[in-house]
Amino acid sequence: MGREKTLLLAPRREASVLRHHPWIFSGAVEQVTGNPASGETVAVRKASGEFLAWASYSPQSQIRARIWTWRQEERVDSDFFRRRLQEASAYRRGLGFQPGDAFRLVHGEADGLPGLVVDQYGPYLSCQFLSAGAEAWRQPLVDALSALPGVRGIYERSEAEARLREGLPLADGLLWGEEPPPEFTIREKGVLYRMDMPGGHKTGFYLDQRENRLAVDALASGASVLDCCCYSGAFGIRSALAGAKEVTFLDDAAAALALAQENCRLNGLAGDPRLTFQRGDMFTQLRKYRDSRRSFDLIVLDPPKFASTQGRLPRAARGYKDVNLLGCKLLNPGGTLLTFSCSAAMTPEFFQTVVAEALTDAGRSARVVRTFTQAPDHPMALNFPEGRYLTGLELRMD
Repeated sequence: MGREKTLLLAPRREASVLRHHPWIFSGAVEQVTGNPASGETVAVRKASGEFLAWASYSPQSQIRARIWTWRQEERVDSDFFRRRLQEASAYRRGLGFQPGDAFRLVHGEADGLPGLVVDQYGPYLSCQFLSAGAEAWRQPLVDALSALPGVRGIYERSEAEARLREGLPLADGLLWGEEPPPEFTIREKGVLYRMDMPGGHKTGFYLDQRENRLAVDALASGASVLDCCCYSGAFGIRSALAGAKEVTFLDDAAAALALAQENCRLNGLAGDPRLTFQRGDMFTQLRKYRDSRRSFDLIVLDPPKFASTQGRLPRAARGYKDVNLLGCKLLNPGGTLLTFSCSAAMTPEFFQTVVAEALTDAGRSARVVRTFTQAPDHPMALNFPEGRYLTGLELRMD
């Protein structure tokens, strides 16, 4: 083993690594040798010394290492990351995306690049370096990304709480090339959206709901619609364009409602009397609608992440139950609820259980018409089920 820096697993703690799960938790580690720095590549070995994988070391995180490769002969160097990025790009081209489109280019572990998220908006890339390993290889990754066709600028949006758990400071700003404009327009499935890469949510837009937004096209004609936590107004705009009788956009942020209004204007809906923009806390406003006997034919519940870790799941479950209970009470007979969770800790099975409890407490019954997950440019690897973070249900009320 020479001067190799090594993470030695405790006896009988190698099963997940052998299944090719990319995370190694601190409790599975018996010993670390060679004093590796944060993000440095270490050899992962069984208690017997047998090689298992090459991984990035994260001394401050409960996820003590994230695996780059299980192939002992594969070197983790600049060429390694260039190949992984080229493979990720080829996968998106296979889905039909072109350099001028808006899509997720890299989805972390599912693309063999733990902790790296890259979204492409036309000629600009918006990046998040969320792990010690991704941070350590930041410059080679930026160099490789800048070499991809059509890229004019790379911007960082590493402001997620995950960085703090890795012992990394939050960071944002231009990494390479041309500064993206504060606002520019993207087209998604025939609808125009103004997005803000430097200042918007996540990397600038919620690309993961692309296919799910299409669901309202067949549901909204003649319906009264509530787009709850609307942000850019995407669900509500598609509803209005599909012929909704009325659409209410609800969000607690004035900036979000202003963005929704601008997106309505871009799509020929400026001044449309069917549209209402309501600022307010989601829980408070839904209770106000309930108390005033307001009802809707179609409600979209797409709240922000309630649980970023497993430890926060019980409290998150209460939040999801409350909001779904209120949503169920506001639906007309035969109405439809589109309800979502973007909390990775909330499994699809548990989410369905929580929503079922909300229905029972609301005194309603419903059928599951279909289930939802994230768009295919946000793939889930079978060896990493945690990569499925977005789950949703379409419920038809009896």
